[in-house]
Parts: sequence; structure tokens; C-alpha cells
Amino acid sequence: MPDAAIVVLAGTDAPSDLGRVVNALQTTKEFADNGDNVELIFDGAGTQWIPTLADEDHDYHALYAAVEEHAQACDYCADVYGVEEEIEEEGVDQAASFEGHPSIRSLVVEGYEIITY
Repeated sequence: MPDAAIVVLAGTDAPSDLGRVVNALQTTKEFADNGDNVELIFDGAGTQWIPTLADEDHDYHALYAAVEEHAQACDYCADVYGVEEEIEEEGVDQAASFEGHPSIRSLVVEGYEIITY
């Protein structure tokens, strides 16, 4: 059974960014549906997606809701991009294990494949 960490770095500004986050959500769902260990990490500008996708009127809210239990956000980046409060309200864990950021190295050490969008 593979372990995967899906990292969303794409922000919310460009139309192509929506495609990236949808691909990340779909990939997370595929791993989760097959019983694999999967982490969905919103990092950098990607942290902006959490409040956007949490909106029930968003076209991809249902897909996000299907995988949000696997989601976490970079604590440092959530603050920098001004979405820390919204992420807290959504109940998404904020990762800060390496200088305020999620530790990608620890995931690699644990055998996770890292996939970025």
C-alpha cells in the first residue's frame, strides 16, 4: 500500500490554478478510496484554497469535502496569506513541524511519495 503526500502550492489567482487544485483533490481521493495513507498539504499560496473550497457554493466543494479529513495547512503560510483564521474556523490542522512549516523531509523519511500541484 503506497503512502502519498499531495502538496498544493498553486494559489487562487490564475485560471490554471483551479485545475491544479482539482487534480490534487482528485488524486487525494483516489488514494483515500483505495485505503492508502494520504496527506493533503496546502502550502504557500495553496493555503488560500481552504476557505475557497469550504464555501458550499464552490463548484468543487463536494470533492474537497470528500477529502478534507486528510487536509492540513502550513501554519506559517496561512498567516502570511491572511487565511489563518478561516482555516482555524474550518477545523483544518495547521502543520508547523519545521520552522513553522510542514516537514516534507519527515514524510520522505516515512516513505511517502511527494506529489506537488
